[in-house]
Amino acid sequence: MSRTSLIVVAIVLAVLLAVPPLLKNYGVYLFSYWLVFVIATMGLNLTIGYAGQKSLGHAAFFGIGAYTVAILMKAGFSFWFGLPVAMLGCFVIGLALGAPALRVQTIYLAFATLGFNTAVWLVMRNEEWLTGGTFGINNIARPSLFGFQLSAALHYYYFVLAMAVLLGALLWKLLSSPWGKAFTALRDNPIRAESLGVNIQAYTLLSFAIGAVYAGIAGALFASLVEFIEPAPFTVGASIMMYLMVVVGGAGYFFGPLLGSAVGVLLPEWLRFAQGWYLFVFGSAVVMLMLWLPDGLLSIPDRIKARRQSREASAARNVAASKIGAAS
Repeated sequence: MSRTSLIVVAIVLAVLLAVPPLLKNYGVYLFSYWLVFVIATMGLNLTIGYAGQKSLGHAAFFGIGAYTVAILMKAGFSFWFGLPVAMLGCFVIGLALGAPALRVQTIYLAFATLGFNTAVWLVMRNEEWLTGGTFGINNIARPSLFGFQLSAALHYYYFVLAMAVLLGALLWKLLSSPWGKAFTALRDNPIRAESLGVNIQAYTLLSFAIGAVYAGIAGALFASLVEFIEPAPFTVGASIMMYLMVVVGGAGYFFGPLLGSAVGVLLPEWLRFAQGWYLFVFGSAVVMLMLWLPDGLLSIPDRIKARRQSREASAARNVAASKIGAAS
């Protein structure tokens, strides 16, 4: 990580630590909500941004994590028992969902994951004996940590922030390892990656499984944050919104989920002054952003650098051409 990136990270962390105590409960809730989606989209960014797979089923894993923790807590188990169970369940199901990626790619894989999301959502809605159906599950308690209760909004926010930092550090370590290089090789050219000894089947499955684990953790934190869950937040529309967050922030950029989730979660709140028009304004802003920056917001420095290099190369060619002309 460059020195500039470290400075930016330090500034962002300082803001995240210092600003929430100055906000009311709803503001703290919004920051917690945003961080939950940062965690979820970290996993999706690994799947689509680094491994190059197409997934429209991420909200299903988000819901599986939420419902697993909620059901186990209602049965008398603690959050700290439900969280690893949710992670394990999402990992196993993620491996299973990755199987179609071994046979189909691009839009066909997206449709396969979309169908998976729809099937999971139907189970959440129809199996009332387990999920509560459209009535949902309420009174989901927030966890305690070493005897310290995290029920207060600010306390739970700092807990979610700590989880986001920890999971971000683990993902950074993963991407900096040979595994991360294998994921990017899989994205750039699967045939060449296989010729270099990368087990593309294993890494394809792992990209889905690890991404699913991140979504499951986010879902568990989401359940305790809102203290009530029902099927609506886990639809295909939610998966598309998560995909949009990754693309807007910059797929394949490590900090893309941080910025993309802010656009998807915080920007609509800031646009509520437009009342009935705020969704139109939000949608129009996203469309214009995608037309201007198809590689996401974090591609701006790269675009500026590429443009500067292009100007310098053009100037060098002109100077060389003038010298040749003078010599002749």
